Amino acid sequence: MKRLFKEHPESVGETYVQHLGEAWSFAGAMILGGLCCFLHGLLPFFFQGTGSRIISGLHDRMVVCRSRADRAARAQQERLSQAREAA
Repeated sequence: MKRLFKEHPESVGETYVQHLGEAWSFAGAMILGGLCCFLHGLLPFFFQGTGSRIISGLHDRMVVCRSRADRAARAQQERLSQAREAA
C-alpha cells in the first residue's frame, strides 16, 4: 500500500508531500484559468489572454520540474557509477 503513495512522486523526484503540494498548486491554477475562460466566454472584454497565460505558465513549470528531476536522476546515477568504480 505504501508503494502506491510513493512510486510516482519518487519517479518525478519529489516526496509525497511535495507532490501533493505541486498537484494542488496546479489544480488551483487550472481552476482559476478555467473560471477566467468561462467568464471571458460570457464577457469577451474580460480576461483576454488570461487563460492562455495560465496554461503557458503551467506548461513551463511542468517542463522545468521534469528537467530538474531528470538532472537529479542523472546526477544520482553518476554518483552510483563513481562509487562502484572506486570500490
